[in-house]
Amino acid sequence: MSIITYRHIFIWIGVALVAVSLAIVATFGIRPGIDFTGGALTELRYTTMPEKGEVEGAIAEAGFAGAAVRETTTDAGQGYLITTKDLSDEERERLVSALATLGEGGELTRFTSVGPVIGAELADKAVWAIGAVLFLIVCYVAFAFAGVGVPVSSWVYGFMAILVLAHDIVVPLAAMSLLGYFVGVEADILFVTALLTILGYSVNDTIVIFDRIREKLTLHRIAHKKTVQIVGGMPREEITYTLTRPFSEVVGEAIVDTMARSINTSLTVLLALLALYFFGGEVTETFIFILMVGVVAGTYSSIFIASPLLVAYERWQAGRLGTTTKVK
Repeated sequence: MSIITYRHIFIWIGVALVAVSLAIVATFGIRPGIDFTGGALTELRYTTMPEKGEVEGAIAEAGFAGAAVRETTTDAGQGYLITTKDLSDEERERLVSALATLGEGGELTRFTSVGPVIGAELADKAVWAIGAVLFLIVCYVAFAFAGVGVPVSSWVYGFMAILVLAHDIVVPLAAMSLLGYFVGVEADILFVTALLTILGYSVNDTIVIFDRIREKLTLHRIAHKKTVQIVGGMPREEITYTLTRPFSEVVGEAIVDTMARSINTSLTVLLALLALYFFGGEVTETFIFILMVGVVAGTYSSIFIASPLLVAYERWQAGRLGTTTKVK
């Protein structure tokens, strides 16, 4: 019950996290990768690494202004990732020639080119994908909880799930913004995949708790049947429910029942992600890091924000209507 008793503290912590995250994104922005802007990604590795400033100077002298340079280290060796505008074959050869001789053993290990039209299309599809997922989640939760009814409607469960998902998305966005500003990491399609994965993971955790609330509401309610005579038609039976326990107690008990499951599941996922982060490849490093941030944010919101928001809404609704939830 302590989570429900102190729900205002936990909800305001969530609000503060969202506000700080939005401020970070607004201040630093998110560096889009070539998947969205179009351009070329060139990777060179060296036996003996040249200085980063030397690499940037050679790129500028070769006529590629505005290029972004980032160091990269894998089991295969050390090198640099250079992001530039889309390059022709001649420009690519000129860039590689200018950089390969800066350090010992310099060689081209990767070259990726994405046109601006494809990049814009990928950005649009990413936004539509996230929007479609959110819409389908609301519809599914409203349908799945259609039989609840008291004291909040099934649509409220759906919109509360979406509200906490906003928290679970904004926090990883802020993490990506900080990575882009301080380390030069760029958002790509894998980043969008991480966001969609976080959405699925977090809403699953939230629905598990909501489902336990539904089970307990079914156990702690009394049905009242009344026959209503419709003018010019057949009589219709209406069913209303009265709770035998306060809604806040039912929600608090449901949280306690599912808390161990939620925390243990999240810890298991985090352990697997940590192993992938430290022993996996560099290509998925940012993807795994964003997933870890999302799992932590999703676990917090599922336990400490989603269900307390239901109680806060029920209290607000009762105050607005000048009524209280009937308890027998």
